[in-house]
Amino acid sequence: MTDTATTPKASLNKFEKFKAEKDGLAIKSEIEKIASLGWEAMDETDRDHRLKWVGVFFRPVTPGKFMMRMRMPNGILTSDQMRVLAEVVQRYGDDGNADITTRQNIQLRGIRIEDLPHIFNKFHAVGLTSVQSGMDNIRNITGDPIAGLDADELYDTRELVQQIQDMLTNKGEGNREFSNLPRKFNIAIAGGRDNSVHAEINDLAFVPAFKEGIGDWVLGGGEESSTHQKVFGFNVLVGGFFSAKRCEAAIPLNAWVTAEEVVALCRAVLEVYRDNGLRANRLKSRLMWLIDEWGIDKFRAEVEQRLGKSLLYAAPKDEIDWEKRDHIGVYKQKQEGLNYVGLHIPVGRLYAEDMFELARIADVYGSGEIRMTVEQNIIIPNITDSRLKTLLTDPLLERFSLDPGALTRSLVSCTGAQFCNFALIETKNRALEMIKGLEAELTFTRPVRIHWTGCPNSCGQPQVADIGLMGTKARKNGKAVEGVDIYMGGKVGKDAHLGSCVQKGIPCEDLHLVLRDLLITNFGAKPRQEALVSSQ
Repeated sequence: MTDTATTPKASLNKFEKFKAEKDGLAIKSEIEKIASLGWEAMDETDRDHRLKWVGVFFRPVTPGKFMMRMRMPNGILTSDQMRVLAEVVQRYGDDGNADITTRQNIQLRGIRIEDLPHIFNKFHAVGLTSVQSGMDNIRNITGDPIAGLDADELYDTRELVQQIQDMLTNKGEGNREFSNLPRKFNIAIAGGRDNSVHAEINDLAFVPAFKEGIGDWVLGGGEESSTHQKVFGFNVLVGGFFSAKRCEAAIPLNAWVTAEEVVALCRAVLEVYRDNGLRANRLKSRLMWLIDEWGIDKFRAEVEQRLGKSLLYAAPKDEIDWEKRDHIGVYKQKQEGLNYVGLHIPVGRLYAEDMFELARIADVYGSGEIRMTVEQNIIIPNITDSRLKTLLTDPLLERFSLDPGALTRSLVSCTGAQFCNFALIETKNRALEMIKGLEAELTFTRPVRIHWTGCPNSCGQPQVADIGLMGTKARKNGKAVEGVDIYMGGKVGKDAHLGSCVQKGIPCEDLHLVLRDLLITNFGAKPRQEALVSSQ
């Protein structure tokens, strides 16, 4: 393992220097002391950075009110866990809320530092953890949101995702083996045919693929035997990421692994990245920069050395051959007599009352399970046929629709300037208002995916959207105003690829008309009056 303390200090950026002074996980044993001190009296580096190793984030735009990021493997939690999260944010009144993230996760807002010991005790009692969810750690591991429910799935990702989390975090207690990566790291496992996890934007991703001739395969030899046994496994992608400096789709490692080999491969890839990733320039510290420097063949060889064996070459094709599903609405499960219901959560924002209500319907109509999607929505599984009709009349569905509008349905937004100091513009509230106006003016023949992100860090993933909006500073009438750069052409699901920037510096106050024209010109939208005339 790389010891940054032995690296010449002149070559270390400021983040590597403070990590060399004290491992981020050391903050875990200091929570009681920190809570008694208060946020203003604590060490600044601990407050601004090391607290992120236990999932607690200082936000200058809301001083004294912290954000907490959970770990929810495969985006699954129980009704009891949701109630605990609701109780936490309820304590903080108007300041308390939660956001579903684009990694099937939940972030809590309004947290006060003096409450941390009590909050962590509540988490522990129901099996929740926020450990290693920020800074230079592995982020929430994503998997298929309808794993175990989908009759067409190729692999149930739930247990495998949990195994990876347990390995990386020492079952939620913290693992110093992987608490000092060069930068953050994203892992995703696709279990179905529609790429529900957006594999191409992860540092390490596994996509389903069948391979023949495994029985007599010559390891690393590149030739298949006459045996044509078809075996399920995963092709491996590496290096996908978004950052302010660069955005890249993941590329093939030219490797195929069985499900039983996935955890070991995760460890090997992370060890190679941990010990060799670039640490001098933080803007060039993501995995793809190391792959660029070495080349994919050398990187693969180093991974094989850590793994202790050769990797089989990738299957000729993967099984991602469906267009992306959003899971909003009512769907039959593979279990006879059971259904899952996908609720649209506007821009992923939840308040305490919403969270209590979601826990209630999960218990009353389902099995007490709640799932999240990368589109910031909620799935309630295991609803019996006999209870489905009553659920459809539940008042909560008036707020969280099963059939939202064509733009609302696919709307995704990052946190925005309301709570995030990196954001250059407000996103969530503006997005909801603008989409409501556009749906009132236009009719659509299909959903259009519009993603908002407040800054170039791209938490809202504008590069995968039909229309992506990235916050920036624009000029109008000689004055600096909030604006966006517009991305188009992103595709998810089959043949996924990233979009590109097509317009820069559009003032937000002019954006409504610009989007209206784009929707009419490029996506077949029609003004409602015109649509009415053509139908007569």
